[in-house]
Amino acid sequence: MDLNAQEKKAGFFQRLKEFPRKLKDGVTKRMKNVKKFGKDDPRRIIHSMKVGVALTLVSLLYYVRALYISFGVTGMWAILTVVVVFEFTVGGTLSKGLNRGFATLIAGALGVGAVHLARFFGHQGEPIVLGILVFSLGGAATFSRFFPRIKHRYDYGALIFILTFSFVAISGYRTDEILIMAYQRLSTILIGGTICILVSIFICPVWAGEDLHKMIANNINKLAKYLEGFESEYFQPEKISKETNSCVREYKSILTSKSTEDTLANLARWEPGHGRFRLRHPWKKYLKIAGLVRQCAFHFEILNGYVLSNDKAPQEFDSKFQEPITIMNREVGEALKAMAKSIKTMSKDSACVNSHIDNSKKAIVNLRIALKSSYPDTEKDLLEIIPGVTMASILIEVVNCVEKISEAVEEFSGLAHFKETLDPKLSAEIGQHQLLHRGSVKPVPDGDNEKEDNSSSSHVLIPVHDEEQPPTATAKNVLGAEKTRVDVV
Repeated sequence: MDLNAQEKKAGFFQRLKEFPRKLKDGVTKRMKNVKKFGKDDPRRIIHSMKVGVALTLVSLLYYVRALYISFGVTGMWAILTVVVVFEFTVGGTLSKGLNRGFATLIAGALGVGAVHLARFFGHQGEPIVLGILVFSLGGAATFSRFFPRIKHRYDYGALIFILTFSFVAISGYRTDEILIMAYQRLSTILIGGTICILVSIFICPVWAGEDLHKMIANNINKLAKYLEGFESEYFQPEKISKETNSCVREYKSILTSKSTEDTLANLARWEPGHGRFRLRHPWKKYLKIAGLVRQCAFHFEILNGYVLSNDKAPQEFDSKFQEPITIMNREVGEALKAMAKSIKTMSKDSACVNSHIDNSKKAIVNLRIALKSSYPDTEKDLLEIIPGVTMASILIEVVNCVEKISEAVEEFSGLAHFKETLDPKLSAEIGQHQLLHRGSVKPVPDGDNEKEDNSSSSHVLIPVHDEEQPPTATAKNVLGAEKTRVDVV
């Protein structure tokens, strides 16, 4: 018994001795996690500071005596508004701020009207009428929250409407200063919401539309990375590295990105025009592109199952269509990269994308020819090549899906007014044409001095054709006008 007591006592002192070290290690670990979390997105730190600035400004309603005399304890509603309205993005802040402001205004007006209406029914009938109005409007506003459009954009406003109307209508039964109370609450809420919106827009703004724009472009790039690593992963799995494997698996984040995309698109519609994005930017088109990208990612998920499976087609069968699959993947990957770059830079590059897609379609034709030429003779051989044939058919569907993405991006680029980009070959020709005209042109007269000029310098004879005259005209017709010789210096 004494031995157990001594062991417990020794264990207690050992834990007490190790407590400072464990505490230090725990604090250090958490500080490193906080530092890493801040480095991942420095905008989080800036947002925290912006909220602090907004709260400090709103607290002046209490600190400044003149403001406190005007608003009194209702200044707390401004502080509450900052806490619940200030969001990470400008669109989120505008959405909540405008919803709260208009809902408070409408609900406050209806609440005051309900109180005055109920007083016409006398002292006994007043609570009955108020109860009926609260039940009716509160139930109707709650039911409206089930409609998808209202739920998506005005859910917070409907919630504030129910809260404010009930608060004003019910509290108005016991007070005669209902108008003053409604005015003070509305004023403080508008002050708090305005401060939130101004700080959010003018101090290091975070635009939901810009985040959505970058997200869609990055998701398309992730599809391209998967296709780049697919050949090595399927045909040469022993050569693939862990870093390449992690890049290939990046597409998985696309499968669960729908809710984030919907939220960002909804918030972006509340934002004013900024930077490259106009006031009525086609935000809905991002969701169409995102849906097609996600559909393509699901095809990749099925392909990944065949890559990781041990049941694969014989190597000699796979080697017959490795080349067309390689070409197809490369061309589709380049098309996806061109689309991602087009979205990022907001510039049209349809010729490049269509060229890569056409090349991938040619590779599909070669792939089908290779599959037909490799058709097995026995049923046993047919069962062995089913995984390879299925994989090839999924890749063909991927090409069709990428073509749909290119069509959606083309439609979006027209609505978003993407800038036109010249084809590189055409740009080179224009550059040479401009370079030709940079020299000075010196006319050389005909006659006796021609030989002297020819002996002293070399000249170039340039026949100048009329626009309506075909270039195949005879020299006699061309030089029928004044014969001119120019000297290109």
